[in-house]
Amino acid sequence: MLHHTWTDEGVVASPAGNGAQLLHLSVALCVLNDTYREAEKLGIEILGVAVEADGGFDDDWCSTGIAYSVTLDSPATAGDLARLSALVDEVAEIPRAIRAGAAVERRATAQRVGHP
Repeated sequence: MLHHTWTDEGVVASPAGNGAQLLHLSVALCVLNDTYREAEKLGIEILGVAVEADGGFDDDWCSTGIAYSVTLDSPATAGDLARLSALVDEVAEIPRAIRAGAAVERRATAQRVGHP
């Protein structure tokens, strides 16, 4: 259970089997957060959100892509929920960063004080 800004109950996140799958989890949590945030801005009542994200990796651990789905519990119209989902897909920061192909660079390794 993870603390969550938008819900008193927190968020349940399935465990990642390896570090690379944390990439998928970060997409799911970002979409979840942004769904609540954008729904509030649009005045759309959201009773609950479930996001599933998954993807694959090739033999060299390069991502073969990530897909996510969102299930909304809401009394809003189908049109309002479609508008919300499209907006979230456009503004969600982590999916946008991944789509843009952000560079990742290693910095110099830090040494602990007193240990050569």
